[in-house]
Amino acid sequence: MKKIVGFWNPSVILTYIGMSLAVVGIFLSVKGLISYSFICLALCGICDLFDGSVARRFKRTEEEKAFGIELDSLVDVISFIALPVSIYMNIGLMSPVHLIIYVLYAVAGIARLGYFNVITADSEGPVKYYTGLPITYAALVFSIMYLTVKILPGEIFAVVYTLSMVIVTILEVIKVKMVKPKGLAYAFFGILAIAVIALYVFAV
Repeated sequence: MKKIVGFWNPSVILTYIGMSLAVVGIFLSVKGLISYSFICLALCGICDLFDGSVARRFKRTEEEKAFGIELDSLVDVISFIALPVSIYMNIGLMSPVHLIIYVLYAVAGIARLGYFNVITADSEGPVKYYTGLPITYAALVFSIMYLTVKILPGEIFAVVYTLSMVIVTILEVIKVKMVKPKGLAYAFFGILAIAVIALYVFAV
């Protein structure tokens, strides 16, 4: 692999799996298979939740660690910005107002990712708090909120679901500290994601 650009080792395999699922999810949303694209989104969230833990189990050089950090942010752009926007568009939310919201959501998402990378690069030791809502939380928020499509009338659902992206956009960039998940929190979010997937498989 020395003649191929990149650091190809098992420490980033879960990150690549998450990216692949995001691309599949975009493809499925374009095909109109929205429930399956949400399953991909939830799986992307699971991959992102545990890819750091998996990576730390491998012996890595400093370059490989830095590469993993950069890769994680780049994949987050595909998984938690491009995929949700694609889903929103392909469920029919395509007005000029929605376009503005999508642009603002994307700007907020990449700004937060860049900010997080700068802050963590300057910090000593593991980060204990997030500033603003992590972009990866979009996986659960949007997946759970879409379940209201079976409950709310069409027009009300469109408003509620649009507002969910507006709220996430705002929460991503406001300076509010959020405790970084650890220990049992990983298990909780993992179980919650699996429960959401089950709902899409059996109920939606």
